[in-house]
Amino acid sequence: MKSTEENIKIDGIDKKILRFLMDDARKPILEIARHIGISGAAIHQRLRKLEASGLIAGSKFIVNPKVLGYTTMAYIGIYLDKAMSNPLAVKELEKIPEVLECHYTTGNWSILIKVLCRDNEHLMNVLNRDIQQIEGVSRTETFISLNQQIDRQITI
Repeated sequence: MKSTEENIKIDGIDKKILRFLMDDARKPILEIARHIGISGAAIHQRLRKLEASGLIAGSKFIVNPKVLGYTTMAYIGIYLDKAMSNPLAVKELEKIPEVLECHYTTGNWSILIKVLCRDNEHLMNVLNRDIQQIEGVSRTETFISLNQQIDRQITI
């Protein structure tokens, strides 16, 4: 598998295939083949090449968290005592199921995380009980998302 640092060259047919599958990963290969005008076998071969290159990594179902009662999305900037606390803090953050993403950042925070909670009270408990108790965390800054306006992948 290629490193994620390397660029892969894709042609117009690859782009068409990717656009169809990014729109609906469950779209039948033969239906895509009919739209593009190549065989299903050719599409399978191209998909294997794109997967081997690291450009695509499988497909997934998207769960609507609101249906499960999770309505509070927040971004939390975490200030750490020392930079050497980063790997230990991340290891502890991985144990918290409400933490969906974790990023090292430039700027004031050491780490920025995205969390999903049932409501504000649940968020407060996760902050107080879990995140702020992690060794090395000196303080946090929380931003609650009121409504997500854009949700997309890179354009191909």
